[in-house]
Amino acid sequence: MPDIIAQLEAKRAEAMLGGGQKRIDSQHAKGKLTARERLEILLDEGSFEEIDMYVEHNCVDFGMEETKIAGDGVVTGSGTINGRLVFVFSQDFTVFGGSLSERHAEKICKVLDNAMKVGAPVIGINDSGGARIQEGVASLGGYADVFQKNVLASGVIPQLSLIMGPCAGGAVYSPAMTDFIFMVKDSSYMFVTGPDVVKTVTNEIVTQEELGGAVTHTTKTSVADVAYENEIEALLAARDFIDFMPLSNREEVPERPTADPWDRIEDSLDTLIPANANQPYDIHEVIRKMLDEGDFFEVQPAHAGNIICGFGRMEGRTVGVVANQPMVLAGCLDINASKKAARFVRYCDAFNIPIITLVDVPGFLPGTSQEHNGIIKHGAKLLFAYAEATVPKITIITRKAYGGAYDVMASKHLRGDLNYAWPTAEIAVMGAKGAVEIIFRGKTEEEIAEKTQEYEARFANPFIAAQKGFVDEVILPHSTRRRVALGLRKLRNKELENPWKKHDNIPL
Repeated sequence: MPDIIAQLEAKRAEAMLGGGQKRIDSQHAKGKLTARERLEILLDEGSFEEIDMYVEHNCVDFGMEETKIAGDGVVTGSGTINGRLVFVFSQDFTVFGGSLSERHAEKICKVLDNAMKVGAPVIGINDSGGARIQEGVASLGGYADVFQKNVLASGVIPQLSLIMGPCAGGAVYSPAMTDFIFMVKDSSYMFVTGPDVVKTVTNEIVTQEELGGAVTHTTKTSVADVAYENEIEALLAARDFIDFMPLSNREEVPERPTADPWDRIEDSLDTLIPANANQPYDIHEVIRKMLDEGDFFEVQPAHAGNIICGFGRMEGRTVGVVANQPMVLAGCLDINASKKAARFVRYCDAFNIPIITLVDVPGFLPGTSQEHNGIIKHGAKLLFAYAEATVPKITIITRKAYGGAYDVMASKHLRGDLNYAWPTAEIAVMGAKGAVEIIFRGKTEEEIAEKTQEYEARFANPFIAAQKGFVDEVILPHSTRRRVALGLRKLRNKELENPWKKHDNIPL
């Protein structure tokens, strides 16, 4: 028995070293942590339970049979974050550059299978050189197996990807199919074809960072959600983020104790809306003053700033917030904003997270660029997402709700449960000046000005919509938190089902 124990300890020590001390030092020299160090920061202390520590590849080509390292380039298992179960895999760049082999893929698939069986989130830490070339099509098959598991897990368990190094070629599609992606500035990147291939094929000269770095993907492409300064920041953010998530679509949203009174009054909100309807204000102020302790985890903060999406809590329970931002493009909906918010709304609906929508939208952004790039289809995504959502939906119109954008932003007509308006709300087909110039075309400037005042007096308020029942109540801004908290209590046992279908056909 002592011999076997000694043998076990030796094998374990060997597996823990991964590619060896020299490669670990090289990883540290690049400012990067090892696969196991990352898991130590991500998970509660002492909670990680590893599986498949001794798995080795089965490749016999190109001399690979002589080089076998226990674990085969990925550390897998489960642990807890603030006491709640999560499943994890962390690619080990010190072992064959973290490249994916058939066995490596099988380990990741096993993690996803286990998480699906018990209903728990999966967090994947990506740091890989891509497919293991020596294995050829077996490696590609491994990727496809992982993709299939990602798709089946989508909407069943939360999936979070942390990109902590290279992620290129086929490797990018697994994170792309997960729910959220966090990246690290200057040390992580994602692209289908690297700078060398781009130069060869198109003659463009571009750096890895410009092509697929964290800033590129969180500002331009929206592939990733948040870019962090370093790995530790990203890992700690992942801990905070998972705290908002239910364990699976079968579970309630998590609840944490809060000392923040549900009926807290915020008098400052009564004077937030400027007297001039064209003057912007920061919708973040409303969001933070409405949520518990002002705690708000924004997703894609650097992309499509004209709409804000993120998670917070009301009475300790997770909610999703979608809000037009008047500080950017006057809060207009455009292609990027529509796609960003639509995906967020669908995520919340999949995991039974109530959605609070703050509306100040003058319409869809006009212009040939928007029209030619498909604003009709992309705008329809957000409309579709809100219309199919069956979770509790509470909407507050703070100022403008014009045209088709009024409909799209969780209106009563899209099965909004509670639709409130502040006294400053303006609900109309369009702005007064534009409307009058169409209705009274050919009139003098004086007559236009007079009719504009008439139109504003009639429609630049929430009362016409309230008369028709499209707004349930006109509320005072300072009582927004209290009204939303009460509304969420009432809606906790909401039951609503869409007609049976294999799946819908959202405009993509």
